[in-house]
Amino acid sequence: MTIPNFGKVAVLMGGRSAEREISLQSGQAVLDALRRSGVDAYSFDPAEQALEALLQQGFDRVFIALHGRFGEDGTIQGALEWLGVPYTGSGVMASALAMDKWRTKLIWQAIGIQSPRYALLQADSNFEEITEMLGLPLIVKPACEGSTIGLSKVHHAYDLAQAYQLAAQYDTLVLAEEFIPGNELTVAILGEIPLPVVKIEVSGELYDYHAKYLSNDTHYFCPSGLADELEVAIKNQALQAYKVLGCEGWGRVDLILNPQGQIYFLEANTSPGMTSHSLVPMAARTAGISFEDLVIKILALSHVE
Repeated sequence: MTIPNFGKVAVLMGGRSAEREISLQSGQAVLDALRRSGVDAYSFDPAEQALEALLQQGFDRVFIALHGRFGEDGTIQGALEWLGVPYTGSGVMASALAMDKWRTKLIWQAIGIQSPRYALLQADSNFEEITEMLGLPLIVKPACEGSTIGLSKVHHAYDLAQAYQLAAQYDTLVLAEEFIPGNELTVAILGEIPLPVVKIEVSGELYDYHAKYLSNDTHYFCPSGLADELEVAIKNQALQAYKVLGCEGWGRVDLILNPQGQIYFLEANTSPGMTSHSLVPMAARTAGISFEDLVIKILALSHVE
C-alpha cells in the first residue's frame, strides 16, 4: 500500500472522559501502527497539553483515538475545526448526535430504523410504571457514555432506583430500555463500505465493560456465520443508520438480532476502540485489511472543513 504524505500527525489519546484508560490503549496501538508504516506520528494527550500546542508543535493532521466525552461528542471536533487541523472520523454534528443515545433513537425512529423501546428516567420517575411499560429485565444506562460505563441490567422493579443512581453519576440524561434477547452484532464502516459483521458471545449476562476489555471468555465470530442474505441486509441497514446521523470517515454500529430475526439498533460509535480486543480491526482483518492499512485508510479519510 502506498503511504500518502500526511505530514506530522498527532494521535490524540487519553483525555478526560471515563474511558481514558481504554483510549490510551487504543491510541498506543494506532501510534505504533502509524510509525511502523513510516508516518511521522506522535502521541498527544489533551488532558495534559492545551490544544493550541498542536499548532505550536507543527502538526498537520490528527488521528482521534479519544473515547467518550470531550473526544467523541463533537467537542474536540469543533476545537480542531476552529484551529484548522484535519482530523479523523465524523464531524461536529454527527459526533454529538451519535454520542447521545436518546437523540440517536429519535432520528432512527423517524426513518423507520428499529431500536428498543425506552423511557427517560429522573429521580422522581414512577419506576414501577416504567417497568410495567417496558417489561423486565430492562437496561439502564447513561445516554452519553460509552463502553457500557454506568450500565445495569435490572431484573426487579425495586432495583431500578439503584440502577438509575448509578447511571446518573455519569450523565443527567438516563435511559431505561427494554431488554432484547438475541445475538449481539456489530458492523464496522470504513468510508461508506460496511465491513463483515462480527457476532459476539459473552459468558455472562451482558456485553459490559469487563466482557469487552478484561474477559478472555468473550468470543467473537467474524465471519459471523449468518446467512449471506441476512448479513447483507444487516450491513445495508447499518450503513443507513450510520449515514442518517451524518457519520463519515469510519465508525461502528451496534445491534441485536433477536430469535425471530428482527434487528434492533442500539447505538453508533464515531471513535471506536482500537485495542487488542476491539471489533473494527477484527472486521477489517476478515476483509483482508491489516491493522497498519486500516489506520492509514482512516487517516486518509480525515475530515477537512
